[in-house]
Amino acid sequence: MSLKIHKRPGSNVWHYSGTVAGHRLRGSTGTTDRREAQRIAAETETRVWKRGADRKTLTFPKAVALYLAAGKPSTHIAKLEDYWKDAKVSEINAGLIKQAAHELYPGCSGATKNRQVIVPMQAIINHSAEMGLCDHLKMKRFDFETEIKKPVTKEWLIDFRRNAYRPDISALALFMFATGARISEALAVQWTDINFKARTVLIRQTKLGNERIAHLPAELFIELANLDRDKKPFNFASKTSAQRAWESTIKKAGIEPLTFHCCRHGFATGLLRAGIDVMTVAKLGGWKSAQHVFMTYGHANDDPTLTDRLFDTDHDTSRRSNQSDQ
Repeated sequence: MSLKIHKRPGSNVWHYSGTVAGHRLRGSTGTTDRREAQRIAAETETRVWKRGADRKTLTFPKAVALYLAAGKPSTHIAKLEDYWKDAKVSEINAGLIKQAAHELYPGCSGATKNRQVIVPMQAIINHSAEMGLCDHLKMKRFDFETEIKKPVTKEWLIDFRRNAYRPDISALALFMFATGARISEALAVQWTDINFKARTVLIRQTKLGNERIAHLPAELFIELANLDRDKKPFNFASKTSAQRAWESTIKKAGIEPLTFHCCRHGFATGLLRAGIDVMTVAKLGGWKSAQHVFMTYGHANDDPTLTDRLFDTDHDTSRRSNQSDQ
């Protein structure tokens, strides 16, 4: 046995110390009985050796299973499992992961490779690392140019809804714009999730794996109240069928072909331009961090005359008036 037991001066309790699998260990057995102390030290040594073995034999499928069992999101994982098969986590490094990103998503942007390979790989491996089953993975992400998000505006939304041939496609657009919901989150909404009395809706945040409560502005409240209760609020069999209705409406309206996600961009951009602080916007829209909202939507205003506001008496008076009203 590598661990030796001993008593410290002035104490009757047995302690252990020694080196096991390259790790220096020391601690108290918590007992004055020599045999019990030897048993505890032996179990401690066995446990460390076993953990060392697990660090060498942990496979990627096992790491994924542990990750999903903890309730973590499954987004983009299936393709990674197919790629890595039964590879040992100890043999997966940053260089191999970047090569996997190139092979899985050739021709895609660095942002896509980060989002669909590097981020989930780090999350899966580091989850196992927190359990002591492997080393933590640290790696640099791909460089990419930040894409300026095209937001849905109120004017675009009016034209879209005016030309919608289905009530629920009109309601879907308004719902995503007014709540910041992703398309998967919107399509998952059931009537039981909507509280008309409180004017709220429960949104299951698929990307983050949690839930949030969103407010229903008056216009959205009325639109939802007028939908057929015998069907789902947004009665589409799949995202694909919703996409077809979406594109048909855009074509009929003759408006710019914006995507579902542009409604979420419109939600963030609209609130920021209305003067809502970035932390509140992140909370209302279910973003993971205020920093993400700031980096994605906090574009600088190019109007150089904004410095006039430093001396704008009317603006300052209005602000003080608003503060006094609160």
